[in-house]
Amino acid sequence: MTRLDIFADPVCPWCLIGKLELDAALVNRPDHPFAITWHPFRLNPQMPPQGMDRAEYLTAKLGEDAQAAEEAVAKRAADLGVTLNPSPREPDTTDAHRLMHWAGLEGFQDAVMTGLLRAHWLEAADIGDHETLTRIAAAAGMDIATTARLLAGDADRDEVASRESHARQRGINSVPTFIVADTHAVSGAQPAALWEGVIDELTGQTPQ
Repeated sequence: MTRLDIFADPVCPWCLIGKLELDAALVNRPDHPFAITWHPFRLNPQMPPQGMDRAEYLTAKLGEDAQAAEEAVAKRAADLGVTLNPSPREPDTTDAHRLMHWAGLEGFQDAVMTGLLRAHWLEAADIGDHETLTRIAAAAGMDIATTARLLAGDADRDEVASRESHARQRGINSVPTFIVADTHAVSGAQPAALWEGVIDELTGQTPQ
């Protein structure tokens, strides 16, 4: 197997696009060698726990470029057959990353990340809300009561912050960032064809 470490934040639109493209490649290459692990990287580590209005957040962060950025993401998603319906709240994703950490321990990371992205970008749900996170965990196969109990406390907050800090120390400063075999870094939402080429190279297959 080949390690594929992915640094991502579910509120990042290009993480949504990047996962859609990667998933398409994995479907086309079912014998791929990747062992995938998702790692925390908060785009907004200083976000208030209650989050903030998304429109206000985008204006503060991007100014007059906000609309163009939104349109670019919407077009790329539409090209992949996805219509965006983002949450009106920009959440603090610390708890979402705690959930991803626990999901990794139980082997449910891919399903949980899919649920987080779907909730925030397609269902206009608040992934800073514990009920939303518990629902996502349950749909992925995690225990509801355990998840709710962990979310109610402070378990693994330091773990998320430490792993994020380590990523920044390694030079990771944007998401999504993919690290192949702990050696090669690939940044941004790459097309499925690129991943298919990487898989073919790793497996010694003739490109299809």
